[in-house]
Amino acid sequence: MAGIQVGDVFGDFSLKSHTEAAVDTAQFAGQKILLSFHPLAWTEVCAKQMQSLEARLDDFRNHNTVPLGISVDSAPCKKAWAKNLGIEKVDLLADFWPHGGLAARLGLFIDKLGFSERANIILDEKRKAVFVKVYPLRELPDIQEMMDFLRITQLPNQR
Repeated sequence: MAGIQVGDVFGDFSLKSHTEAAVDTAQFAGQKILLSFHPLAWTEVCAKQMQSLEARLDDFRNHNTVPLGISVDSAPCKKAWAKNLGIEKVDLLADFWPHGGLAARLGLFIDKLGFSERANIILDEKRKAVFVKVYPLRELPDIQEMMDFLRITQLPNQR
């Protein structure tokens, strides 16, 4: 299956957060969503990727965007990891069961490895993909790239 592409519309979904509460993206109506996929918790690059979301949360909010960290790890695993990393405000979602189900729907699940690609996807307010980038597994995504994209797409006469 080919992965999600810019212009594809992807509906709302619900996954359990590291807080063990269900997060339904329908609650973010009228907001953009950054789906920040990382392969596995407790790994160095994934930790830095999720910490960058937390560190730039106010910037995301200023761009009417909700960042969500997503991996195949279970909610209890993500809860312990978030505590270890000091992540208190960004939801880290568990794409645990069915294993990698959301990643698979987006064409990002790597069957032979059992986890998702490292990827950032921005869905606009109508859940249309406006930014899609898959990174090498060992590469830390550039958070500034997300900020620049969100800033540019909010400029007047750019829509």
